[in-house]
Amino acid sequence: MGLLTIGAFAKASRLSPKALRLYDELGLLVPAMVDPDNGYRLYTPDQLDRARLVAWLRRVDMPLARIRTICDLEPAAAAEELRAYWARAEAEHVARGGVVAFLVERLTGEGGSMFEVEVREVPERMLLIAKRSVTLDQLGAWATEQVERFGNGLLPALPGIGGAPFLMFYGEVDADSDGPVEWCRPIPAGQAEEIGRRFPDLQVRADPAHREAYVRLTASQLDAAGSMRAIQALGDWAQGREFIGPHRQVFFADPTTAAKDAPVSDLACPF
Repeated sequence: MGLLTIGAFAKASRLSPKALRLYDELGLLVPAMVDPDNGYRLYTPDQLDRARLVAWLRRVDMPLARIRTICDLEPAAAAEELRAYWARAEAEHVARGGVVAFLVERLTGEGGSMFEVEVREVPERMLLIAKRSVTLDQLGAWATEQVERFGNGLLPALPGIGGAPFLMFYGEVDADSDGPVEWCRPIPAGQAEEIGRRFPDLQVRADPAHREAYVRLTASQLDAAGSMRAIQALGDWAQGREFIGPHRQVFFADPTTAAKDAPVSDLACPF
């Protein structure tokens, strides 16, 4: 069999000519040759396997950039990449389902808050701070980077919950909004100046004494729905009280190794 026109190739691969032109422009499925006289795209029959793989992967809503990666891998590696993609897609689907359940509860008035709001006193302390504008898909990696940088005993720690690192959110963090966010590590006041000199790329700042309302989350509640329920619980509790700063996510245990029902984090708001 000789070269196939874009129409014949589209029919055989079950991809539209419009899609084939796009994939050519993206370097995902480049024609075997282009007729120099009329500009027609021509394909070889052995390109059909790649074309059909592209079509099948699009049926599971895989982004074109990731399809290109998979198509360029050996079969075993491509299969592993596909498994990883689908595991993430399933996790995201479950997370979205949790958000939908929360929204249904709010719209119908069904279901009470699963969180109890508590109050604590936070004494004045010094903070070592890294600041970044990050979207939701970047937040986890950036926070982990800070933990790995300072979680190896290089910094002296304050005792108790007051010494736990936390994230401070100055704006929405989602797929479209990037905060900004501060990663904060409490440090002893007497050593703050020396620590600041060791980390000139970071800021050292006092955190004034304050009261804060907080709810405690388990490892299984550290998802979008859990955060939304916690924020709603704090808002319902406030009832006219004025929060005086951005909300904080305090981490006192490692959520990646903790049991699902183990408390790992507090969502807190100073007031």
